[in-house]
Amino acid sequence: MLFWILAAALTVAVLLLILPPLLKPADAAPARDDYDREVYRDQLDELERDLARGVISPAQAEAAKAEIGRRMLATAQPAPQPAARPARSAKALAMVLALTVPVGALAVYGAVGRPDQPARPLASRNLEQERGGPPKSVLAAIDKLKQQLAESPDDAQGWAILGQAYVKMNRPAEAADALRRAVALNKDDLELLGLFAETLTEANDGTVPEEARAAFDGVLARDPKDARARFFAALARHQAGDQRDALERWRALLAESPANAAWVPTVRAHIREAAIALNLDPAAVTPNPLPAQEEAPATAQATQGQPQQQPSAEEREQMVRGMVDGLAARLAADPSDIDGWVRLVRSYNVLGEPAKALEAARKAREQAPDRPDVLVVYASSILQNQPRSDPPAPMPEEATAALRKALAGDATNRDALWLLGLDAMTVGRKAEATDYWTRLMAQFTPNDPEYALLKTRLESLKTGS
Repeated sequence: MLFWILAAALTVAVLLLILPPLLKPADAAPARDDYDREVYRDQLDELERDLARGVISPAQAEAAKAEIGRRMLATAQPAPQPAARPARSAKALAMVLALTVPVGALAVYGAVGRPDQPARPLASRNLEQERGGPPKSVLAAIDKLKQQLAESPDDAQGWAILGQAYVKMNRPAEAADALRRAVALNKDDLELLGLFAETLTEANDGTVPEEARAAFDGVLARDPKDARARFFAALARHQAGDQRDALERWRALLAESPANAAWVPTVRAHIREAAIALNLDPAAVTPNPLPAQEEAPATAQATQGQPQQQPSAEEREQMVRGMVDGLAARLAADPSDIDGWVRLVRSYNVLGEPAKALEAARKAREQAPDRPDVLVVYASSILQNQPRSDPPAPMPEEATAALRKALAGDATNRDALWLLGLDAMTVGRKAEATDYWTRLMAQFTPNDPEYALLKTRLESLKTGS
């Protein structure tokens, strides 16, 4: 019932806005003579100004004033104007609207409305998802990460993940704040530094602030070929008014870029803009890029009998990083994929990022605290993050506890047997190391290289060498 009362009130409010202007008598339009007199008065004022400036002589001014006065006298008796009344068409339109607005509203609601649909309280609705935002699971993961960072503010990797999540959610200001913290804790990560500077520029509506400019210059100081840093460093000069320096930087970038690089059209457009600002011919100052780097499909190359073109090390790393970032985003949305976490650990190790690998291993252990392979991966990640020492230091208790638990669940786990044997040997427990490695050697044949290695180790334990 409340809905219908509100709907009726809104309909009446709309009609009150529409109908009164249609029923109100139109104001009588000013007569033509009124306009003419205004024009003549303006002409008299203009004459006075011309006379004061010496543009015309006093005699010319008097003659012109006499002519204007004569014309004003001719309009002194305007014809009477009839009283204004509302037009019939306006009245008819008002009556039609008064009928069609409520009837039309009822007809439309009857066709597409859902009066039988129960009310949905605001608290029970996923407003972020209704607006096209991330799912609740992602938001919950971000909230959890923020809580962890509040407890451990020196976690550079956590700040980096939070910043990248905000980047994907198109929240550049928050992303820049998080990435700033990550950069302060990890000054050697050029990719992170470049991402921070680019995000800071996006948060500043495309204008490169001084902090971002310094960050891009810092990237170029250590990697002069970084295309992103080169482009934005030139853009910073362009926005600061140094068109010449910006033009030369963009020209150098274009000349060293493959023709099919994604940034080539943008660089061309900026070169043209800078050239026009410097009164130069854009065609004359725009260099040609390098030949396009095309990679033919492997099937086509095999058919043609040509050797397959191998991607460069940088391209392979970019492909791996793209896949790893995609896997990390998927696991953030669905952390129950235990095998996915294990793959992520191995992927981070391939990229040489042991801190990220350890964080992923912790996530895997949280999901499967009793799985032997997960426990071994977790222990290995702890060891990867330990500093090298000579002689070797004992393993952290957290790692050895995970390995013993893995061995309790799988007595033949080769990795656990090997690592626990190493730890026992390091601290001088030779009998314990001999036991672990004897059990491990029993799983190999004398022809296996692992068998020979273990045999050598066991003999060294016996001789004390």
